[in-house]
Amino acid sequence: MTLTKAVIRAFRILAVAEAFSWAALLIGMYFKWIAGTTEIGVQVAGPIHGALFVGYGVCALGLWRLQRWPFVVALFAGLSAVFPFATILFERWAGQRRYLSVAGAPSGAATLREPSSV
Repeated sequence: MTLTKAVIRAFRILAVAEAFSWAALLIGMYFKWIAGTTEIGVQVAGPIHGALFVGYGVCALGLWRLQRWPFVVALFAGLSAVFPFATILFERWAGQRRYLSVAGAPSGAATLREPSSV
């Protein structure tokens, strides 16, 4: 599996996971601030969302370099993580425009080499 393909796969997974973590965090914030019942949702979902946010950002930066995305595409990838559920919209948008396809990768992209059998 090429490095580019692995990063694209991770990016797609993290886009969906980051959106779900937004939902969990928003639910936790409801119970903490509006219902005033418990903080456990924010205490659990907050760090998970933070880790997924950072992972998504790292993958976006990696794809910016590996896929040679225009700056505007990378900017939209980063901004999509700030707004709830926008990572899924960006992932679909980028996929339709072939920013998330291995064929869209420039020639000579870095690859992970599998050992050859002798």
